[in-house]
Amino acid sequence: MLVFVAAERREFSGLLRHAERVCKLDWPLSFARSASLNGMPVLLIANGPGPKLAGEAVDVARKREELNALVSIGFCGALDPALGACDIVVASQVLIPSRDCEGAVQEEAAQPAAYSLRSTTRIARLLSLDRVVSTAAEKSELRETGADVVEMEAGAVARKAREWSIPFFAIKVVTDRADESFPLDFNRMLRTDGRFNLVRILAAACRNPKLFPALLQLDKRTKSAAEALGDFIADTRF
Repeated sequence: MLVFVAAERREFSGLLRHAERVCKLDWPLSFARSASLNGMPVLLIANGPGPKLAGEAVDVARKREELNALVSIGFCGALDPALGACDIVVASQVLIPSRDCEGAVQEEAAQPAAYSLRSTTRIARLLSLDRVVSTAAEKSELRETGADVVEMEAGAVARKAREWSIPFFAIKVVTDRADESFPLDFNRMLRTDGRFNLVRILAAACRNPKLFPALLQLDKRTKSAAEALGDFIADTRF
């Protein structure tokens, strides 16, 4: 069983267009589906942003299915200025800052058996944090780690795969360039359970209507990114 792990349901929207026999699973997760992809049985699970919720998601899956490999997928932010929106990133390594802030733990990522290496595809190093990187200035600082992109779930998924001695892959799609900042600090838009509070996001936009165009543009881009990610994964063999 190949398990795709994302943060949000919308990150699967492109992949679901290629899936067959999709079945909703009654699991204690934000999103859980079984499906067939290229004739292979797969699980699609999402539980919210960040390492804690991603780790819980794969724990739930392992209690219910025999897992053969874990694939962390979803959105990421570019640290490398050469990366553009909707570019696909196939991870070679995942960097996880150590708890004592001295260096980083490095997790290796397996390479798929076959995939389409287009001009918009990069083999890259992922930096996996427990927070949303909201500003271009912070991205510039994080670039000094040697990472090409930043995201929030791959580190936790990689650690589970190593613990269980199964292959780990990470495939991400860029939603925000290195020189771009988010219109909001999304770290302040989280509920107590770690998931995004849509009511709080809408309330912030209502207080400052100038945010609406930027949020709509971000929503449009994430939809395009999810489509690009789904198309890429559908052409990939693990």
